[in-house]
Parts: sequence; structure tokens; C-alpha cells
Amino acid sequence: MNKDSETKTILIVDDVPENIDLLADILNTKYITKAAISGEKALKILKSGAKIDLALLDINMPSMDGYELCMRIKKDTKLQRIPVIFITASNENQDEIKGFDVGGVDYITKPVNPAIVLRRVKTHLSLVHMDELQKTSLLVIQQLGKAAEFKDNETGLHVIRMSHYSRIIAEKLSNAHEWTNLVFRASPMHDVGKIGVPDNILLKPGPLNDNEWKIMRRHPRMGYQIIGGHDSKLLKLASEIALSHHEKWNGTGYPGGLKGDEIPLSGRIVAIADVFDALTTKRPYKEAWAVERAIDHIKKESGSHFDPELVPLFLSSMGEVLAVRDQWGEPETKAE
Repeated sequence: MNKDSETKTILIVDDVPENIDLLADILNTKYITKAAISGEKALKILKSGAKIDLALLDINMPSMDGYELCMRIKKDTKLQRIPVIFITASNENQDEIKGFDVGGVDYITKPVNPAIVLRRVKTHLSLVHMDELQKTSLLVIQQLGKAAEFKDNETGLHVIRMSHYSRIIAEKLSNAHEWTNLVFRASPMHDVGKIGVPDNILLKPGPLNDNEWKIMRRHPRMGYQIIGGHDSKLLKLASEIALSHHEKWNGTGYPGGLKGDEIPLSGRIVAIADVFDALTTKRPYKEAWAVERAIDHIKKESGSHFDPELVPLFLSSMGEVLAVRDQWGEPETKAE
């Protein structure tokens, strides 16, 4: 058995024992296999808590066929992550389409080719691993963003709300899912540089003096340095956002005094999302603004603080924005 895959367990479901034996012989060189000769017995194994990483289902079985078994797997929140590959003698297009419709990820016809079975199983296990890595990386990024926010926002929910707001604006602007998803995943790190700002400045209940503002305005560069230079698309975008989200369209922002299109698009998007959430949330130095007042401010600052082409996209999405705010809102800042 391959040590790299010895923890991966494949469930084979077929009412013909010879078919199970054939697939088990193919897979046992690389994986652990479990078997069930009916949909009912497969569900019993799955719901027993046994670790199953992928399921190979025959379609034509008595009592409960593969389609119904797949639907039951996908309806169970504890099981739905398991990829399902159908294996059947049928090569009809409508059967293949139905397999995808009920939640299957692939379809292999009998008689099976051992090399194809191994390749398909490996591919879908790899896709699950990649998805889990993406979810983990997002969680780590959110937690790092929260670490900075805990100083002036005890719940740390700001980074979740503003990342959703940023995604909403990005999706209005572009159909490029990879990029909009990167904006969503990178934006929680926008203020990570606050970790380097002394508490007496960050938590000051009144206006900052000139020297305190000078220190506060260092946090974009500190954030950029904390994230560092990497080949990762995600971290590159995160560092770009950290450095540029306090720049203003008219060139009066910081730290670089960039103007207009000189400001990276990601920074211009996050500027709107960040300010809207900051305005509508209670902070040590201010009470939460009403949504209407915050909207008026965003409108007023269009073309000066904010990109005038992005502001209408944000305002036209206010229904989605308020839904996010309701879901992730602080107790005192639920949408009016």
C-alpha cells in the first residue's frame, strides 16, 4: 500500500460481489477499501462514523439504486463532502447527466479500465484536498485579520463583513470568479498592520494629535511588510490591499498619496467596504452611524475619497450588503 494514501478509504457499493472484488483488487494497491452490497448497508457504514473519503456507486441496485443513495449522501450535512463516482454498464447520456444532477462528480462505464479507475479516484481525492486547503487558508487569513481587529473591535467580525462587501463589489465589476474570490479571501488582512500600532493610539477615545496620526498612518506599510513578498496570488493581493486601502481617489490618502487609477483596483474596492463597515459599527472613538447616514457619506465622497465608478456598484448592491450585515452584525448594529 502507498503510504501517501493509506489514510484514504474508498467505499465500494455494488449488489454483485464479483464487481466489488474487481474494484477492490484495483484499489487495494493504493487505498483502504470498504464494501456494501446494497444502498441500505452503505448508508449504515457511512452513518456509523467510519472515515470514508470517496464512494464508488453502482447505479442499478434493487431497493435503493445509486442515484437515490447519492441523493441521501448529499442531503446529509455530515456526508455531503464525500465525492461520489458512479460505475455502471450504461453509457446513455441521460444516465450520465442524471448522475451529475444528483451530486455525482464523475461517471465510469463497465467494463472498467483499472488505470482509469485509479486516475479518476486520485483526481477527485486531490480536488477534495485542494478544497480543504482553500477553506483552511481562508480561516487562517480571517483569524490573522481578527487578531488586529480585536484591539478596537472585540468580536473581530469587521473583517468578515468587509470581506463580503468587497466580494460583492468585485462581482459587480467582473465575472472572473478566481479574481473575485481572491479579493474575498485577501481582504480580511487589510488592517493586519494595526498589530504594530500602540494601544494608547488605537484605543484613544478622542481625536488623534499630529504625532499620533503619523504613527497610525504607518500601519499600511507595516501590514505590507508583515504579509511580505510571496509568489502566492493570494498573499500578493493581500499585501497590495494592506498597502493601498487608505489611498484616496483625489490623491490625499496614505501612505503613498496615490491618485485615481494609480491606486490598485483591489485597494479601491476595499476602501469602500472598509469605510462603510467602520462607519456603521461602534468603535472606541465613535458611535455607530445609521445606514442612511453612511450611504450619504459614501455618495458625498465619490470622486474624492472613493472611485466614482465603484460607488454606484456598491450602492446598487445594498440589499446584499445589508443581508451580510444582518448575518454577521454586532448586536447593536443590526440593519435598521
